[in-house]
This record gives sequence, C-alpha cells and structure tokens, in this order.
Amino acid sequence: MPEPDLFDLFIAPLERAGLDSYMISGSIASIQYGEPRATLDVDIAMLIGRRGVTAFPHIFSDPEYYCPPIDVLEIEVARPNRGHFNIIHSGSGLKADFYPSTNHPYFSWAMKNRKRWVIREQPVWFSPPEYVILWKLEFFREGGGEKHLRDVRGMVDVSGPTLDFEFLKLAVKKLDLDATWTLSLSPPGK
Repeated sequence: MPEPDLFDLFIAPLERAGLDSYMISGSIASIQYGEPRATLDVDIAMLIGRRGVTAFPHIFSDPEYYCPPIDVLEIEVARPNRGHFNIIHSGSGLKADFYPSTNHPYFSWAMKNRKRWVIREQPVWFSPPEYVILWKLEFFREGGGEKHLRDVRGMVDVSGPTLDFEFLKLAVKKLDLDATWTLSLSPPGK
C-alpha cells in the first residue's frame, strides 16, 4: 500500500471539486522552489466563498478526515486577517493548514502570479516564490524557527535567477522585514 501523499489527500480533492482559487505556500512551496526537507503538512492560501465553506465538509468528510464544523469555517473565512483552520487526514495524521484571509498586502498579487505545476500527473497551483519568501520571513519574525530562514536560503540558492529581487526589495521594506531578509541571506550561524 503506498504511503499517504499530501497532494493526493488535500490538493486533488480541491481540484476535483472545482475549488481552484488556492495556492500552495509554506514548506511544500519552498521545497518546490528550493531544497528538499521533511514536512507533515501543506499550507494553502485560498479564496473561499460561501460555496467553498459549505463544500468543505463534503470534500473532506468524516471519518476519513477531520473538518471543522461549518460555523467555525465561516468564522475563519470572515476574519479580515489571519484566518486559519486545519483539515486532518484520520488515517495518517497528515494535515492541511488553510489560510482563507485575503487581507495580506500581496495576496492579490500572488493569486495573479501563481504558478501551475503538474505533480504526479495532478495539476496544482503554487504561490509565486516571492510570496513564499515573504510568508517565510513573516513567520520567522513572529515565532522564530530556523527552518524558515533555511527555506528562504534554499529558495534563493536554487531559484535565485528567476526571482524578482526588485519586487522582493520593495515588499520587504513595505512589510518591515528588512532585518529578517538580511538575516535570511546571511550564512547559517552568522
């Protein structure tokens, strides 16, 4: 029996349901644009309207998945900033972290510039690498976690020639991430 797969468990059901206003961010995206590392979840930034809220319990149904009740989904989707909920696959313990808030200053830009990739014959949407970097810098600033800086370094090392550094410079300044950006570009331990 094959090992559970984050794409099969969480992204394919969204695609089958026609809920394709999402983009994979976080560690899975940093792996796609950078260097491999272990992870047990997938972060998904998403536009979720009323149709999506009511569809989630059907797409990710009990007992195969834990899905929060509709009233919890509605509260998180309605948050102007930092909405968040998890879907957990019961059999494996793997999870998807959904971020439905669209109030991030670069969310609209990221949705317009997301990338379509095919992973194991499944088309999926990824956040643009610059947006993933901004997320990683913000998460590091908020809670630490060297993994975020390693992910940024890996993305710069692997995808550097394709990154829009002018955009990053302006966005980092606007989000007051200058110190974190500088730290992420420094060799580890410096």
